Amino acid sequence: MEQGGVNKEDLDLTVLVYSIVVIAIIAVTIILFFIVFQKRKNKLLLDKINQQKAFDEELIKTQQEIQEETLKHVGRELHDNIGQMLVMSTMQMNAAVKVVNDEVKTKVTNAAETLKSTLEEVRALSKSLNSDVIFNLGFDATVKNEIERLNKSGFINATINISGEKVNFENKKDEIILFRILQEFFSNTLKYAGAENLKVDLHYLEDKLEIRVEDDGEGFNINSAEKGSGLINMEKRAELINAKYQLTSQAEKGTNLYLDYPFRTI
Repeated sequence: MEQGGVNKEDLDLTVLVYSIVVIAIIAVTIILFFIVFQKRKNKLLLDKINQQKAFDEELIKTQQEIQEETLKHVGRELHDNIGQMLVMSTMQMNAAVKVVNDEVKTKVTNAAETLKSTLEEVRALSKSLNSDVIFNLGFDATVKNEIERLNKSGFINATINISGEKVNFENKKDEIILFRILQEFFSNTLKYAGAENLKVDLHYLEDKLEIRVEDDGEGFNINSAEKGSGLINMEKRAELINAKYQLTSQAEKGTNLYLDYPFRTI
Protein backbone atom coordinates (compact mmCIF):
# COMPACT_ATOMS: atom_id res chain seq x y z
CA MET A 1 0.00 0.00 0.00
CA GLU A 2 1.14 3.53 -0.66
CA GLN A 3 1.95 5.82 2.20
CA GLY A 4 -1.08 7.88 3.06
CA GLY A 5 -3.39 5.13 1.82
CA VAL A 6 -5.57 2.88 3.96
CA ASN A 7 -3.64 0.05 5.53
CA LYS A 8 -5.39 -3.30 4.97
CA GLU A 9 -4.69 -4.43 8.51
CA ASP A 10 -6.15 -1.18 9.88
CA LEU A 11 -9.21 -1.66 7.68
CA ASP A 12 -9.66 -5.23 8.85
CA LEU A 13 -9.32 -4.09 12.46
CA THR A 14 -11.89 -1.33 11.91
CA VAL A 15 -14.32 -3.79 10.35
CA LEU A 16 -13.75 -6.22 13.20
CA VAL A 17 -14.34 -3.54 15.84
CA TYR A 18 -17.40 -2.33 13.98
CA SER A 19 -18.73 -5.90 13.77
CA ILE A 20 -18.12 -6.45 17.46
CA VAL A 21 -19.90 -3.22 18.34
CA VAL A 22 -22.86 -4.13 16.11
CA ILE A 23 -23.05 -7.64 17.58
CA ALA A 24 -22.80 -6.19 21.10
CA ILE A 25 -25.60 -3.71 20.37
CA ILE A 26 -27.76 -6.50 18.93
CA ALA A 27 -26.98 -8.73 21.94
CA VAL A 28 -27.78 -5.94 24.41
CA THR A 29 -30.98 -5.18 22.50
CA ILE A 30 -32.00 -8.84 22.60
CA ILE A 31 -31.18 -9.05 26.33
CA LEU A 32 -33.11 -5.86 27.07
CA PHE A 33 -36.02 -7.10 24.99
CA PHE A 34 -35.95 -10.42 26.84
CA ILE A 35 -35.84 -8.63 30.23
CA VAL A 36 -38.73 -6.35 29.28
CA PHE A 37 -40.64 -9.33 27.91
CA GLN A 38 -40.07 -11.33 31.11
CA LYS A 39 -41.12 -8.38 33.26
CA ARG A 40 -44.23 -7.95 31.17
CA LYS A 41 -44.93 -11.67 31.33
CA ASN A 42 -44.40 -11.74 35.10
CA LYS A 43 -46.66 -8.70 35.52
CA LEU A 44 -49.39 -10.37 33.48
CA LEU A 45 -49.01 -13.56 35.52
CA LEU A 46 -49.08 -11.57 38.76
CA ASP A 47 -52.16 -9.67 37.59
CA LYS A 48 -53.81 -12.96 36.71
CA ILE A 49 -52.97 -14.42 40.14
CA ASN A 50 -54.29 -11.29 41.87
CA GLN A 51 -57.45 -11.36 39.79
CA GLN A 52 -57.96 -15.05 40.61
CA LYS A 53 -57.33 -14.32 44.29
CA ALA A 54 -59.82 -11.44 44.23
CA PHE A 55 -62.33 -13.66 42.44
CA ASP A 56 -61.85 -16.45 44.99
CA GLU A 57 -62.30 -13.99 47.86
CA GLU A 58 -65.50 -12.60 46.34
CA LEU A 59 -66.74 -16.15 45.76
CA ILE A 60 -66.06 -17.09 49.38
CA LYS A 61 -67.77 -13.89 50.58
CA THR A 62 -70.79 -14.65 48.41
CA GLN A 63 -70.95 -18.23 49.65
CA GLN A 64 -70.60 -16.95 53.22
CA GLU A 65 -73.46 -14.48 52.75
CA ILE A 66 -75.71 -17.12 51.17
CA GLN A 67 -74.91 -19.55 53.96
CA GLU A 68 -75.58 -16.94 56.64
CA GLU A 69 -78.93 -16.04 55.08
CA THR A 70 -79.85 -19.73 54.95
CA LEU A 71 -78.81 -20.30 58.57
CA LYS A 72 -80.66 -17.16 59.62
CA HIS A 73 -83.82 -18.42 57.93
CA VAL A 74 -83.50 -21.84 59.55
CA GLY A 75 -82.88 -20.22 62.93
CA ARG A 76 -86.00 -18.09 62.62
CA GLU A 77 -88.07 -21.08 61.53
CA LEU A 78 -86.84 -23.07 64.51
CA HIS A 79 -87.63 -20.24 66.91
CA ASP A 80 -90.92 -19.02 65.46
CA ASN A 81 -92.53 -22.21 64.16
CA ILE A 82 -90.94 -25.30 65.70
CA GLY A 83 -90.40 -23.46 68.97
CA GLN A 84 -94.04 -22.38 69.19
CA MET A 85 -95.24 -25.89 68.41
CA LEU A 86 -93.06 -27.26 71.20
CA VAL A 87 -94.37 -24.59 73.59
CA MET A 88 -97.95 -25.66 72.85
CA SER A 89 -97.04 -29.34 73.18
CA THR A 90 -95.33 -28.68 76.52
CA MET A 91 -98.37 -26.80 77.82
CA GLN A 92 -100.67 -29.64 76.74
CA MET A 93 -98.46 -32.25 78.39
CA ASN A 94 -98.35 -30.24 81.62
CA ALA A 95 -102.12 -30.01 81.53
CA ALA A 96 -102.36 -33.76 80.91
CA VAL A 97 -100.19 -34.49 83.96
CA LYS A 98 -102.91 -32.98 86.17
CA VAL A 99 -105.73 -35.19 84.90
CA VAL A 100 -104.18 -38.60 84.16
CA ASN A 101 -104.23 -41.38 86.71
CA ASP A 102 -101.20 -42.27 88.79
CA GLU A 103 -100.29 -45.26 86.60
CA VAL A 104 -99.32 -43.10 83.60
CA LYS A 105 -98.53 -39.84 85.41
CA THR A 106 -94.81 -40.65 85.63
CA LYS A 107 -94.61 -41.39 81.91
CA VAL A 108 -96.50 -38.23 81.00
CA THR A 109 -94.32 -36.18 83.36
CA ASN A 110 -91.18 -37.59 81.75
CA ALA A 111 -92.57 -36.81 78.32
CA ALA A 112 -93.31 -33.24 79.41
CA GLU A 113 -89.75 -32.85 80.73
CA THR A 114 -88.36 -34.20 77.46
CA LEU A 115 -90.44 -31.69 75.51
CA LYS A 116 -89.20 -28.90 77.76
CA SER A 117 -85.57 -29.93 77.22
CA THR A 118 -86.17 -30.15 73.48
CA LEU A 119 -87.65 -26.65 73.49
CA GLU A 120 -84.59 -25.28 75.31
CA GLU A 121 -82.29 -27.01 72.82
CA VAL A 122 -84.23 -25.64 69.84
CA ARG A 123 -84.09 -22.12 71.26
CA ALA A 124 -80.35 -22.39 71.90
CA LEU A 125 -79.78 -23.81 68.43
CA SER A 126 -81.84 -21.07 66.79
CA LYS A 127 -79.66 -18.46 68.54
CA SER A 128 -76.46 -20.04 67.26
CA LEU A 129 -77.79 -20.14 63.69
CA ASN A 130 -79.18 -16.62 63.48
CA SER A 131 -76.45 -14.06 62.79
CA ASP A 132 -78.71 -11.22 63.99
CA VAL A 133 -78.78 -12.80 67.44
CA ILE A 134 -74.99 -13.19 67.36
CA PHE A 135 -74.63 -9.50 66.48
CA ASN A 136 -76.82 -8.55 69.44
CA LEU A 137 -75.24 -10.92 71.95
CA GLY A 138 -71.63 -10.39 70.90
CA PHE A 139 -68.90 -12.92 70.24
CA ASP A 140 -68.11 -13.97 73.81
CA ALA A 141 -71.74 -14.49 74.82
CA THR A 142 -72.46 -16.47 71.66
CA VAL A 143 -69.52 -18.81 72.25
CA LYS A 144 -70.60 -19.24 75.89
CA ASN A 145 -74.12 -20.15 74.76
CA GLU A 146 -72.70 -22.73 72.38
CA ILE A 147 -70.58 -24.21 75.17
CA GLU A 148 -73.68 -24.45 77.37
CA ARG A 149 -75.56 -26.13 74.53
CA LEU A 150 -72.79 -28.69 74.13
CA ASN A 151 -72.83 -29.45 77.86
CA LYS A 152 -76.62 -29.86 77.85
CA SER A 153 -76.30 -32.44 75.07
CA GLY A 154 -74.60 -34.74 77.57
CA PHE A 155 -72.11 -35.96 74.94
CA ILE A 156 -69.13 -33.90 76.06
CA ASN A 157 -67.78 -31.76 78.90
CA ALA A 158 -67.01 -28.32 77.45
CA THR A 159 -65.33 -25.40 79.20
CA ILE A 160 -64.42 -21.85 78.20
CA ASN A 161 -61.84 -19.44 79.62
CA ILE A 162 -61.72 -15.76 78.66
CA SER A 163 -58.71 -13.60 79.60
CA GLY A 164 -57.47 -10.12 78.81
CA GLU A 165 -59.42 -6.91 78.36
CA LYS A 166 -62.37 -7.57 76.07
CA VAL A 167 -62.35 -5.67 72.78
CA ASN A 168 -65.49 -4.94 70.79
CA PHE A 169 -65.02 -5.82 67.15
CA GLU A 170 -65.24 -2.88 64.76
CA ASN A 171 -65.94 -5.26 61.92
CA LYS A 172 -68.95 -7.11 63.32
CA LYS A 173 -69.07 -9.58 60.42
CA ASP A 174 -65.76 -11.01 61.62
CA GLU A 175 -67.52 -12.15 64.81
CA ILE A 176 -69.80 -14.32 62.70
CA ILE A 177 -66.94 -15.79 60.70
CA LEU A 178 -64.88 -16.59 63.81
CA PHE A 179 -67.88 -18.17 65.49
CA ARG A 180 -68.64 -20.31 62.42
CA ILE A 181 -65.06 -21.59 62.47
CA LEU A 182 -65.43 -22.61 66.12
CA GLN A 183 -68.87 -24.06 65.45
CA GLU A 184 -67.41 -26.25 62.68
CA PHE A 185 -64.67 -27.46 65.02
CA PHE A 186 -67.23 -28.26 67.74
CA SER A 187 -69.37 -30.14 65.24
CA ASN A 188 -66.42 -32.22 64.00
CA THR A 189 -65.44 -33.00 67.59
CA LEU A 190 -68.93 -34.31 68.39
CA LYS A 191 -69.26 -36.26 65.14
CA TYR A 192 -65.87 -37.86 64.71
CA ALA A 193 -63.49 -37.34 67.63
CA GLY A 194 -65.15 -39.41 70.34
CA ALA A 195 -63.85 -36.82 72.80
CA GLU A 196 -64.88 -36.52 76.43
CA ASN A 197 -63.60 -32.98 76.97
CA LEU A 198 -63.47 -29.79 74.94
CA LYS A 199 -61.62 -26.66 76.05
CA VAL A 200 -61.87 -23.15 74.58
CA ASP A 201 -59.50 -20.27 75.45
CA LEU A 202 -60.14 -16.70 74.29
CA HIS A 203 -57.23 -14.38 75.04
CA TYR A 204 -57.70 -10.68 74.25
CA LEU A 205 -54.59 -8.65 73.51
CA GLU A 206 -54.24 -5.01 72.53
CA ASP A 207 -54.20 -5.63 68.79
CA LYS A 208 -55.51 -9.16 68.36
CA LEU A 209 -57.53 -12.04 69.72
CA GLU A 210 -55.90 -15.43 70.25
CA ILE A 211 -58.21 -18.43 70.21
CA ARG A 212 -57.19 -21.93 71.22
CA VAL A 213 -59.53 -24.91 71.11
CA GLU A 214 -58.58 -28.47 72.01
CA ASP A 215 -60.30 -31.78 72.47
CA ASP A 216 -59.06 -35.09 73.88
CA GLY A 217 -60.54 -37.20 71.12
CA GLU A 218 -59.09 -39.82 68.83
CA GLY A 219 -57.27 -37.33 66.62
CA PHE A 220 -56.18 -37.99 63.05
CA ASN A 221 -53.27 -37.63 60.66
CA ILE A 222 -53.79 -34.25 58.99
CA ASN A 223 -51.29 -34.97 56.19
CA SER A 224 -52.99 -38.16 55.05
CA ALA A 225 -56.58 -37.33 55.97
CA GLU A 226 -58.93 -36.32 53.19
CA LYS A 227 -60.03 -32.73 53.71
CA GLY A 228 -63.80 -32.46 53.72
CA SER A 229 -65.76 -29.29 53.11
CA GLY A 230 -65.81 -28.55 56.86
CA LEU A 231 -62.02 -28.35 57.23
CA ILE A 232 -61.68 -26.44 53.96
CA ASN A 233 -64.35 -23.94 55.02
CA MET A 234 -62.59 -23.33 58.33
CA GLU A 235 -59.33 -22.47 56.60
CA LYS A 236 -60.98 -20.33 53.89
CA ARG A 237 -62.97 -18.39 56.45
CA ALA A 238 -59.79 -17.66 58.40
CA GLU A 239 -58.16 -16.34 55.21
CA LEU A 240 -61.17 -14.13 54.64
CA ILE A 241 -60.52 -12.18 57.86
CA ASN A 242 -56.71 -12.32 57.67
CA ALA A 243 -56.53 -14.62 60.67
CA LYS A 244 -53.63 -16.99 61.21
CA TYR A 245 -55.03 -20.52 61.18
CA GLN A 246 -53.36 -23.64 62.49
CA LEU A 247 -54.98 -27.03 62.95
CA THR A 248 -52.94 -29.82 64.53
CA SER A 249 -53.87 -33.35 65.46
CA GLN A 250 -52.31 -36.64 66.43
CA ALA A 251 -53.82 -40.08 66.69
CA GLU A 252 -54.99 -40.74 70.26
CA LYS A 253 -53.82 -37.25 71.32
CA GLY A 254 -56.73 -35.10 70.25
CA THR A 255 -57.05 -32.12 67.94
CA ASN A 256 -56.04 -28.49 68.49
CA LEU A 257 -57.11 -25.33 66.70
CA TYR A 258 -55.22 -22.04 66.93
CA LEU A 259 -56.55 -18.77 65.53
CA ASP A 260 -54.68 -15.47 65.64
CA TYR A 261 -57.16 -12.77 64.65
CA PRO A 262 -55.85 -9.19 64.21
CA PHE A 263 -58.60 -6.69 64.97
CA ARG A 264 -59.75 -5.13 61.71
CA THR A 265 -61.56 -1.94 60.89
CA ILE A 266 -64.57 -1.95 58.59
